Amino acid sequence: MKALILCAGYATRLYPLTMNQPKQLLAIAGRPMLDYTIDNLNKIDEIDEIYMVTNQKFYQTFVDWSKKVKTKKKMTVFNDGTSSDGAKLGAIGDMKFVIDNAKIDDNLLVLAGDNLFQMDLKKFIDFFKNKGTNSIALKDVGLKDLVAKYSEVQLDNDQKVISFTEKPSDPKTTLAAVCIYLFAKNKIQLVN
Repeated sequence: MKALILCAGYATRLYPLTMNQPKQLLAIAGRPMLDYTIDNLNKIDEIDEIYMVTNQKFYQTFVDWSKKVKTKKKMTVFNDGTSSDGAKLGAIGDMKFVIDNAKIDDNLLVLAGDNLFQMDLKKFIDFFKNKGTNSIALKDVGLKDLVAKYSEVQLDNDQKVISFTEKPSDPKTTLAAVCIYLFAKNKIQLVN
């Protein structure tokens, strides 16, 4: 299994804080936010390689960070070649970019680089193995108003996704996707 961390956004809503520093490397309790994600990935034996995708603006910053972070896994940082918020590829575009360039032919865990989470990734991977198909981590945020800030997900009785809406104007549920996805090797090309 491979892991892909999405770090190619420009975090313009956080300017000036993120003008010269990627959001994922902002300090939380004295450590870069991304260190906590790496700590979680280090606990997963199935993951043998970590890929990160960033942009031209912050590429060298992430390369430098990757040389210092403590990880047992091979780590590769990809530059998606974009240099402005208006030119960014978006999450799906960056996923496709890395899948194609790294020639990924394995199960793929995808995480947003700016996610701080306490979820047990091992349980998520076990859920994925049990279902045998692509999986999405969800959180019940409790209020429909909160879902409007995220991605709304509706499930059927078999826990299959029947609707996925990015930042819905009129949410029907309190389930939100938290940008942690697991793609099965035989379905990874659906990203195309």
